[in-house]
Amino acid sequence: MKPSFRSTVALLFGLLLMLASCRSAGEFGSEPEQLVDRSRITFQSMMGDNQYPGLVDLASRAKAIIIVPNLIRAGFFFGGRGGNAVMLVRDDQGHWSPPAFYTLGGLSFGLQFGGQTSELVITVMTEKGLNAVLDREVTLGGDADVAIGELGKGVDAATGVGLKSDMYAFARSEGLFVGVSLEGSVIAPRHTWNQQLYGTGATPRSVLIDRTASSNSPSVAAIISAMP
Repeated sequence: MKPSFRSTVALLFGLLLMLASCRSAGEFGSEPEQLVDRSRITFQSMMGDNQYPGLVDLASRAKAIIIVPNLIRAGFFFGGRGGNAVMLVRDDQGHWSPPAFYTLGGLSFGLQFGGQTSELVITVMTEKGLNAVLDREVTLGGDADVAIGELGKGVDAATGVGLKSDMYAFARSEGLFVGVSLEGSVIAPRHTWNQQLYGTGATPRSVLIDRTASSNSPSVAAIISAMP
């Protein structure tokens, strides 16, 4: 990748993340806490939406849930998508972890123009899917370790045939693009936000699996209580 093109890509992705992080009127707390609050609202809203019966079914059985409350997609000949995410993990006793922080982003090429915002929930159904995304960057839909199936509105996962993916994505979108594609998107830990909320040295594993990192933030308690 040429330096100038690499710089353009980095600038576009950074801009998308900045837009996805924009504070709404009336929001309080640190940026990580605001993201947790927006993620909880998105999850509760989509779980209560009768257009997503498959989400309700899969979320009740998921090993982990990833929530992107504001995924921005924009394009002018080449485009990108980006957003901040949280992930929570359910242990063998059915108890949910605090949320750890991630980013999700990707690029697309070809003739395109428009913009779109989406609320996105991904259910992680297998240990393989969880381990793939836990501590490192992973390419959704293209990585050898993880496959993703996009279900969307009105799909009843409980009656679906051949649901064998490690993850399933549900998106509620507004904008000029039709639908939302995650093919080629990269999800990666956002270490600075994990350490900002949970303290120096906090990692996704210490928050989600070992549960040695904790926070007394009301936002964290609220999103844990919202999990199925």
